[in-house]
Amino acid sequence: MLRDPATIRHYQNLTDTLVNLWERGYRADDFRMYLDGYLDALRRSNTIEIFQLHRLEEEAVRFINDPSNFQASYY
Repeated sequence: MLRDPATIRHYQNLTDTLVNLWERGYRADDFRMYLDGYLDALRRSNTIEIFQLHRLEEEAVRFINDPSNFQASYY
């Protein structure tokens, strides 16, 4: 569970972007590539602590692996 406000903001940004990518036709391999790049950028910028970065990665992978996050929504 994420508790750090900065990490939570990154998680929200990341998951919103992943859903947007899904809506544009990208799939799991693309999600992982995007996630790896996002995490690498955070790691290089020292924006959040390394243990928070690992938790963010765990939560993001859970999000990607949960099919209910990528179901078509009908308005």
